[in-house]
Amino acid sequence: MLKSKDLLGLRDCSAEEISEILDGARAAKEFLKGSSKKSSALAGKTLVTLFYENSTRTRTSFELAGKYLGANEVNISVATSSVQKGETLIDTGKTLDAMKIDFIAIRHPMAGAPELLAKNVNASVINGGDGMHEHPTQALLDMFTLREKYGKIKGLKVAILGDIKHSRVAMSNLFGLGKLGAEVYMYAPSTMVPKEIEKLGAHMAKSREEAVDGADAVMGLRIQLERMNGGLFPSLSEYARFYGVNDKILGYAKKGAVVLHPGPVNRGVELTPQVIDGERSLINEQVTNGLAVRMSILKLLAEYREKNL
Repeated sequence: MLKSKDLLGLRDCSAEEISEILDGARAAKEFLKGSSKKSSALAGKTLVTLFYENSTRTRTSFELAGKYLGANEVNISVATSSVQKGETLIDTGKTLDAMKIDFIAIRHPMAGAPELLAKNVNASVINGGDGMHEHPTQALLDMFTLREKYGKIKGLKVAILGDIKHSRVAMSNLFGLGKLGAEVYMYAPSTMVPKEIEKLGAHMAKSREEAVDGADAVMGLRIQLERMNGGLFPSLSEYARFYGVNDKILGYAKKGAVVLHPGPVNRGVELTPQVIDGERSLINEQVTNGLAVRMSILKLLAEYREKNL
């Protein structure tokens, strides 16, 4: 069972909790393969998606996860909510709490916003991405995808290339993969490397070739242009040339190594079209797995709530 009413990040999750979520995702994926995608597991429960940033994959998969499990699902459009009138995050949370909801999936541009919300509401808060901090459900679906492919996480080498400094996906993967025994190698422009990231368990490679050499999986990261002030790299074409993933670079990975990307992909920048649409790519499978992982999380949090709240 999970040890908290909330899922805020993987840094504070145990390996056992992560494995439990992945086990639940396996069952959820089998459910998704069936002809009827309707369960009563969360009948009478209510999920609110509260996204302060744009999203397609994460928000939609949370909404579908709730609906498939039988919950009532409400999407709040921040652009037309009382936030535009000056309502604070805490006041928004307390308002929703007063409506007796059970779950809030939140994405916010400020690091720590989900934790702040969680401390002020009775509902279970799930972090759908906060600033440059963490994106735990994305990392969980990445790990689930790898476990499906290889039957394990322990002992795998995972190369993560791209905008590490601004990527909450990279941070959550670093924490989660490390707890399950994988080796994480990273490579990025020097202007996109967080300070002291090696103290968190990352192996910072000196080249793409070193990062990818012998890797079981290669993950490209989206350039977070919305979080930059500019000047971190000369041009998109040069970024693609020196830091992108192409067939030549994949040649350094293990035979049969897979390609991951959290999406959306800037085609021809982080990954070439040939890589995106190639047989090694599991990008579309990641989307399906994201739905399964979020279903698992909702069920496990519901179980926690029933026994502890």
